[in-house]
Amino acid sequence: MASARAIIELFDRQGVTDVIGVPDNSSAALYSALAGHPRIRVRSVTREGEAFAMAMGLWMGGRQPVLLIQNTGLFESGDALRGTLTRMRVPIVCIVTYRGYGKTMRGFGKIPDQLDAELLSRSDVDNCAPITEPTLRAWGLPYEFLHTDEDLGVLEAAFQQVREADAPRAVLVTRDTT
Repeated sequence: MASARAIIELFDRQGVTDVIGVPDNSSAALYSALAGHPRIRVRSVTREGEAFAMAMGLWMGGRQPVLLIQNTGLFESGDALRGTLTRMRVPIVCIVTYRGYGKTMRGFGKIPDQLDAELLSRSDVDNCAPITEPTLRAWGLPYEFLHTDEDLGVLEAAFQQVREADAPRAVLVTRDTT
């Protein structure tokens, strides 16, 4: 698991000013730890699509926002991602909690490559997991994985990569933050 404290320390080093999103079970500890932060402002939205527009506006105003959403919300916000961050090449890190990853990995040992109606309707599969990575690839959003604190270098590198590419990037958090 990745610790909220370590992620917040990384945010501080990267100059993050705002964390935007809709809290979920996996990110609850991180949102809770950010609640009293003296410099990083949490901005909750009602739908994840709003988060992309807000992040773009904050970035245009000179702030350094980060998106923190669940993969289900990412699916909901596809057009907002396409029309703002991707189209306008806005360099924002999108931290996406990967609902269903653990259950799917336990059941299959990996995320299945082949998607079909039979797989996506199985009761032992959280169908969010198998469609997350293909969706990100289809939208042209590069991504890496954050499993534990040992992978925090991936998140740190994402900040440098978005600046170099002038484009967004996702980091998939596969376990609940603590």
